[in-house]
Amino acid sequence: MPRPPKTRFVEDLPYISLFKPMGIPMRQLEEVVLSIEEFEAIRLKDLEGLEQKECAQRMQISRPTFQRILVTAHQKIAEALIDGKAIRIEGGNYQVAKRHFRCASCGYEFEEPYGTGRGCDMVCPQCHQKTIYRVDSDGGEGMPNRSCKRRGHGHDGEPS
Repeated sequence: MPRPPKTRFVEDLPYISLFKPMGIPMRQLEEVVLSIEEFEAIRLKDLEGLEQKECAQRMQISRPTFQRILVTAHQKIAEALIDGKAIRIEGGNYQVAKRHFRCASCGYEFEEPYGTGRGCDMVCPQCHQKTIYRVDSDGGEGMPNRSCKRRGHGHDGEPS
């Protein structure tokens, strides 16, 4: 009996879950289902341009597993494009990854899902100070008072 698949961590869920060829009613189309982890593999490798090793680390899976997910996703997308099928993005064996933050003022630690904010934009839920920094194992944003990485923003996250 095969081992159950390991949960894959994803940072972003799709905003749009269905793509179809223009001008053809959905009832006349076959569908290809792209899982959430296949969507994440495409996002990390093809959109962000990361190396497979880094993609696998971010999804917390092995590099060969990442490669298999990516190949399957590419095959499904190619099938939809070549054969004129709709692409539905749903399902899979995944968990939304979280970022870990700490307040430099009061030491309060909390988690937020990826994509819900950046440390330089956040206020501590306990003391309401803007001294938040990431404490993830990947290094995150670093310590407070470091320049916010958003274009045109100073160290406090406010527009310059």
